[in-house]
Amino acid sequence: MPLVNLTEKNFEEEVSKYDIAVLDFWAPWCGPCRSFAPIFEKVAGEYPDILFGKVNTEEEQGLAGYFQISSIPTVIILRENIGVFQQPGMLPEESLKEIIEKVKDLDMEMVRQEVAKQQAEQQNAQ
Repeated sequence: MPLVNLTEKNFEEEVSKYDIAVLDFWAPWCGPCRSFAPIFEKVAGEYPDILFGKVNTEEEQGLAGYFQISSIPTVIILRENIGVFQQPGMLPEESLKEIIEKVKDLDMEMVRQEVAKQQAEQQNAQ
């Protein structure tokens, strides 16, 4: 069960080791974050090939800013270092598992093409 506390120092190294990274942005004072933690940890135990990373937004404000976290808890899923899912609020266990399965089934070639298309459109708009 790769459950890792992520910091600005270890983020890239840890995330790059896995095809899929599920990130939980949380804070110690956040009640819903504390309620979600056991769900996150339980699901992490069922997917040994996926990184489950916890980011304490109080201590890692740079990462929280980079991912534009505006409420917690927030779950973000990266596949091949591309953000493919982001949702604030607690997720029930079954919903989290469903989302992970959908992320595993993504056609990443299509995702990369869509990302390239959006980047081109942004450059053309400038």
